Order: sequence, then structure tokens, then C-alpha cells
Amino acid sequence: MAQVETTYQPEGNRKKERKINVFALLLGVLVIATLLTYVLPAGDYGRVEVDGRTEIDPGTYKTSEQTPVSPFGAVKALHTGMVEAANIIFFVLIIGGFFGVLTATGTINVLITTLAKRLATREKLLIPAMMLFFAIGGSLMGMAEETLAYIPLLIPLALALGFDVLTGTAIVILGASAGFTTAVMNPFTVGIAQGISELPMFSGMSYRLVLFVIVYAVSVTFVYRHAMKVKKDPSSGFYGKYSKKEADVLHNSKEKLETKHKLILGAFLLNYVVLAFGVIKYQWYITEIAALFVVLTIVIGVIGRLSTDKIAKSFVDGSSLLIGGALIIGVSRATLVVLNEGHIIDPMLHGVSDTLKHIPAFWSVIGMYNFQAIIHFILASGSGHAMLTMPIMTPLADLLDITRQTAVLSFSFADGIGNIIFPTAGTLMAGLAIAGIPWTKWAKWVLPLVFIQYLIGLAAVVIAHLMNYGPF
Repeated sequence: MAQVETTYQPEGNRKKERKINVFALLLGVLVIATLLTYVLPAGDYGRVEVDGRTEIDPGTYKTSEQTPVSPFGAVKALHTGMVEAANIIFFVLIIGGFFGVLTATGTINVLITTLAKRLATREKLLIPAMMLFFAIGGSLMGMAEETLAYIPLLIPLALALGFDVLTGTAIVILGASAGFTTAVMNPFTVGIAQGISELPMFSGMSYRLVLFVIVYAVSVTFVYRHAMKVKKDPSSGFYGKYSKKEADVLHNSKEKLETKHKLILGAFLLNYVVLAFGVIKYQWYITEIAALFVVLTIVIGVIGRLSTDKIAKSFVDGSSLLIGGALIIGVSRATLVVLNEGHIIDPMLHGVSDTLKHIPAFWSVIGMYNFQAIIHFILASGSGHAMLTMPIMTPLADLLDITRQTAVLSFSFADGIGNIIFPTAGTLMAGLAIAGIPWTKWAKWVLPLVFIQYLIGLAAVVIAHLMNYGPF
């Protein structure tokens, strides 16, 4: 999900560090966008309706008189942006509230503990099984920050099995990332990007499911090979501040899956079956999906025997954790408001498309993919990244004869891969701080996997273009 700051230190071990604040970055982008309205020429393309969606008419571009945005106009754009993005902002807050109630039932904690204990004597199954759990969470629910609580649980277990701290940390971070990157039904990346692109919600999921299997298999192989290497030669591992004694906390845990937990997990899975059916059969969009999660929230709260007050409080607590991410969406939208009021988006699109139309389209796809990777280094918030780039990438894809679905895929892959190496990725830095792993150590270790995933993503977007990945 979205991150506000890019560094984290556990309580009692905080160090003074320079922090890159997402809001400061976005305000800087807003200022630059405002200045550009005074510099760039204004112009517009004509728009036409095609099968219910708005598309640019390539032959209708014409220049117009400049309409620079005043400094006060830029400030007003902040509120306007939040209003325009209200449907997405409240969708994010509802999903956060659902997570809050789900957490309050204790189901996820008990499930993780139970799985870890049962797999403790089956070391060869531990890594693929636990990574699959986190990958499914990342792909279906956009789990990111929520996974951090499980790093202190998986590290002692990994140590008890003869692995190291890197293994325990990677099971969580790389597992969730494999799902987050391929985003079969991730509401915070693909969901938002497809909404902006006027694509049917979660369309194209069959191709992303294939990519999920590939990225998951590659990630598991990477972690598994490292774990087996450490088990054979413990001196090759990284252990940091942890010791095997901490595994006793896990082994001595009395928690177990009760009937209510199983019913909650059943309701959770049924929710995604209904969601997929509604999206495919009835073209459900954000409003219907949000309503479905509200119903699920109430159901799991009742099954979990939470009082009305506890359900409401947990919902508010869960939503509050995503306030920062929700505001990022609104502030990102403000930049688009300024660019639209200055009428400079279409001139930029015209210039870029004129430059790129003379080269094969698949080179443009590669350029789009790399551009998204660069943007993600600066803005490591998946939802904010989508809000900032997709309003521009969508019409550009139309002009370059690239499907909008391919443009969304290039965004989601670039966004997800950056989350496991960029020091601007808040969840990654928080996880490394919890594990006591220096970023330089992690980056050197994970770089080969990043390169492999980058190539998979590159191949994926090129193939998507060649097969006209759609529906459009």
C-alpha cells in the first residue's frame, strides 16, 4: 500500500536519519507543474467516446492561448484533487477498515503461528508455503505494511531450522512482493490504475495469474537456494541481533485455529469468489467492491464475536493507518488538476508521441516500463504512483497504439519490483530495520533477483503488447 516516510526504526533503537517525505516530494512536483504552465505552450486534443470510454482523436490537436495557474490556484488544486479522487480515497479507507477488523479477530496471527509451527519440522516446505501465503496476500489484498509484524516471527523460525536472518526476512518481504508486483487483484495498484484507465476492474487477470506463478517460483527458488547454502555452511549467513533461543517463543505458543478463525477464513475466500464473479459478470467497479468489503467486515466481526463497539473501533483504527496513503492519492491528483487547468498535458503528449511514432511500438512499451521504474524510485507509494502517472500514460498509450492494459501492467511491475530494493520504499526500510539488516547488505544480496524480475517484467510488457493485451 502507500507509504508516507521512507525510513523506520523500532522503538528504543531509533537513529537520527534523513527522511524523504512523500508529501514534500509531491508538493515539489506540484510547484514544478505550476511553473510549467507559464513555460510550455497550451493546446488540446479532441476527445471522442468509444464504447463508453474517452479516447483522444489523434488528428485534432491544436494550440491555444496559455492559461498559467496562479500560486493560489495551485494551493486550491490540493482540495480539488482530493475531491476528484474522493471515490478512490474512501475505497482505500474502507479496505483499511476491513483490515483493522480482520486483525482484531486475531485470525491472521493465529494462522501464521499455526502454519509456522506445523512447518517447523518440514523445512523444505516452509519457504514455498509461507511465501505463498504472503504472495496471495500481496496479490489479492495489497498486503505490504501489514506483513511487517510477521518478520520477528519468521526470523527465529528460520534460525531454528539452520537458516539465517536474511531467509526469515525474505520469506515475508519477497513473498508479499511477488504477489504485489503481479497484482492479480491488488486494489491499491491495478485496481486504481485500471479505474483511471477506464478499464473493467481487475480485467486481464488471467495473464497476471500466469505472471504471478512465474515471479513466485523465481522468488522462492532464490530464497530457497540461499537458505540451503546457509544450512550447509552457516558461516555464509547473516545473523545480526537474533539468536535461535527466540524460536522458543514460537514453539511454546498455545495459539491454535479455532472454529471462528476457520469460518472467518472461509468468509474471506468466499468474498473473493463473489468479487471475481461480480467483476466478470456484472462489471462491478469501486463502489460495488467497497460495499462487498463493508459486508465482509460486518460478517467477520460477528463471526469473530466482536462487539459492535469493537467492530467500529477496529474499523476506524484500520482506516486511520491508511490516512497517509489516502492523502497521498489526493495530493497526487492535485498535480493533474494543475496540468489540466494549464492545458499542458496534451502538448506534452503531442511532443512525446511525435517523437516516438517513428520507432516500433514495442520500444515505446520498454520506455514506458523504464519510465515507471524511475518514477517509483521517487514516489514509492503504489496508489500515489498510479494517480500521478496513469492519467498521462493512458492517453499516451492510445496515441502510440499500445493497449491501456499494457500500460497498467508496465506500471504495476515497475512499482512492485522497486519495492524490494529502492531505499525510498518505506515498507522495505521498515522491515530491514526490524530485522537489523543494513540496506547495503540487503541490496547487494537481492540485486540478482531484482535483475531477474526486471527482465521478467520487460518480457511481460513486450509480450502483452505483441498479443494486444486487453480488452483494450
